[in-house]
Amino acid sequence: MNWSDYEAAWRRQELPVGIGADLSTLRATFEAKSRTMYGALLVRDLAESGAGLVVVGAYVFFWWQLKAAGWPMAIAIALILGVSGFFVRERLRARRMRLGADAPLLAKVEADIAELRHQRRLLRTVWAWYLAPCAVAIAIQVAVIIHRLPSWDPLREPAIFLAFFAFFALVFWFAWHINRRALRKRIQPRLDELEKLRDDLLSES
Repeated sequence: MNWSDYEAAWRRQELPVGIGADLSTLRATFEAKSRTMYGALLVRDLAESGAGLVVVGAYVFFWWQLKAAGWPMAIAIALILGVSGFFVRERLRARRMRLGADAPLLAKVEADIAELRHQRRLLRTVWAWYLAPCAVAIAIQVAVIIHRLPSWDPLREPAIFLAFFAFFALVFWFAWHINRRALRKRIQPRLDELEKLRDDLLSES
């Protein structure tokens, strides 16, 4: 699981300019960009929660095959369910906080600012609530496999173990990297734009 779907949905738009954006352009494009943002979040939440349920199904099947010996998989399942539940909660929160089409422009801009700040916090702490639980779940699965196959000792075949570790380390690094890139190139510049637009709207009131 990663946020590539989230970033891909944003690629349909040009990169935000940031604080130097033209105010008239910000006004003219606000509604369309706001819809795209919420659409991207919808794609992310549905994709991530759905992927988590697929992983849980695979873990349940793996545990069923191992019978009682696979009991540590219950911890891995709980961790993945926790991650999926997080995205379900995000979807419910976004629906609850979304303003109606008849809301004033200033209120909509402030709502988008609040949403972007929330997404910024999520991206900055992605290791704590997303990557770490997934990594622990994978480590549990590997430990169960090693325990189930006592004839295979990773210390006697370090190349296989190191290759496995390097592969997943690369996967998790890439997930972290695309999140940091989305924060740097998408979230923060768009937040700067909307804060500039909000200040302009406030000066008119």
